[in-house]
Amino acid sequence: MKHEFIIKKCKACDTMVKVLQKCNDEGCDIICCGEPMQTLLPNSVDAAVEKHVPTYEKHGDEIVVRVNHVMEQDHYIEWICMVNDTTECMVTLCPGQTPEVRFPYRANSTLYAYCNKHGLWKTEVE
Repeated sequence: MKHEFIIKKCKACDTMVKVLQKCNDEGCDIICCGEPMQTLLPNSVDAAVEKHVPTYEKHGDEIVVRVNHVMEQDHYIEWICMVNDTTECMVTLCPGQTPEVRFPYRANSTLYAYCNKHGLWKTEVE
C-alpha cells in the first residue's frame, strides 16, 4: 500500500509542510499566520501553456524525471519528488537549473512536481 503524500501550504506566507502522519480527528488543522493551512491537491492534466506533469524515462535501475517547464526567477519548478510504499526521494531546484532529476526505478511510484505559480502535479510510474 502506497503511503499518503500530504503537503500543506499557507495562503499568506507560502510556507509548506509535509505531513508525516495524518490526523483524522476534527479540528486537527495545522495553523500558520492564524489560518488553517491548505492541503495541496495534485493536478494530472496540464492547465497552462507550460507543462507541469513530470515525465520519466527508465534507464536500467533508475529513471530520469523531467518537467518541460521554464526555470525563471519568478516562475519555476521548486521541487520534484518520487513516493512509493517504502521510499520518498525529493530534490529541490532553483531558477536557472534544468528541471531534471534521477531516482532509483521503483514500479508503482508516484512522481510529483511543484510549480511555484501553478501548484502540485503528479504522474504514476509503471
